[in-house]
Amino acid sequence: MLTPSGRKPLRKPRRPILLGLCLSLTAVAWQSEPPRHQPPAADGRFVSYRADPRRLALYWHDEHGQPLRSLGRLRGWLAGQQKTLVFATNGGMYRAGNAPVGLFIQAGKVVTPLDTAAGTGNFYLRPNGVFYLTADGRAAVCRTQDFRPSGRIRYATQSGPMLVIDGRIHPAFQPGSKNLNVRNGVGLLPDGRVLLAMSKQPVSFYEFARYFQQQGCRQALYLDGFVSRTYLPAAGWRQTDGDFGVIIGVTAAGR
Repeated sequence: MLTPSGRKPLRKPRRPILLGLCLSLTAVAWQSEPPRHQPPAADGRFVSYRADPRRLALYWHDEHGQPLRSLGRLRGWLAGQQKTLVFATNGGMYRAGNAPVGLFIQAGKVVTPLDTAAGTGNFYLRPNGVFYLTADGRAAVCRTQDFRPSGRIRYATQSGPMLVIDGRIHPAFQPGSKNLNVRNGVGLLPDGRVLLAMSKQPVSFYEFARYFQQQGCRQALYLDGFVSRTYLPAAGWRQTDGDFGVIIGVTAAGR
């Protein structure tokens, strides 16, 4: 091997084995960190939408107090108001009667309160979290214990578990897990936009969280599992069925 000057090096690098060990340990310690200086790669396993938070809204009931329930019914209801739905997905877990589990804020009004109780199931896999939108057009995803009520919050939905927490994948998720399911979730991108994604095929929690992490989300929240649906006609994805509680929707600009 020659140096840039064309001369042979005076001596060989010392302790190459220890150096390799240090690099290996570093890789293990930071394996949950998102890749840096690399553009996110396209992943055909997921259908996703990057939304301006000012265009997002959360829906539950129509004007008669009846749950909208499906993406198709939301589309038709909005069309009756001369609004065009461009994206929709289910926005969290629900109980009998399509009632949201945990916090739901709509148009600044707390419809159901924050749930800080212990329990079983995905919703209660801690930390769980809250996705919310403020009156000044910003979005946030945070752990339930970090959520602070405010009159500035226009929309909010609580779900769980968190997928990505401060850039790291939820510690309960492991590579190679056999717990596979269709899943949908929401994350916050570095530019302030909201990433909404659903797997087209069954994936593990780890794979799903890793997707959000690779897109640059430092915070991401799981919304629901096999019942999940997404309406995104611009990508040729038109699921209009479902039986949901809260629905997240985006209408065309100016409508």
